[in-house]
Amino acid sequence: MSEYIIQTPHTKEECLAALDETAKEGRDVLNKFEWGCMSGDHTGYGIVEAPNKAAALNLVPSSIRNKATVREVRRFTPEDIQSFHQG
Repeated sequence: MSEYIIQTPHTKEECLAALDETAKEGRDVLNKFEWGCMSGDHTGYGIVEAPNKAAALNLVPSSIRNKATVREVRRFTPEDIQSFHQG
């Protein structure tokens, strides 16, 4: 499993439908996302574990999936960073 950060931009008009569709996936999926909508940033932000990018993208409501970005991310340890200097 890898970690992915997901951004799901949507318009004010698409907002409620995007939230409804995410909620229909269940509380476990809804809890993976933070939403900027109340501050005027109509974007959902999530960090999820998934076997691949396609599986992570499938967590995004189908109505806004074509707008989403999914990027694999990972944490670095101090040792990782030191090894980058040596490599």
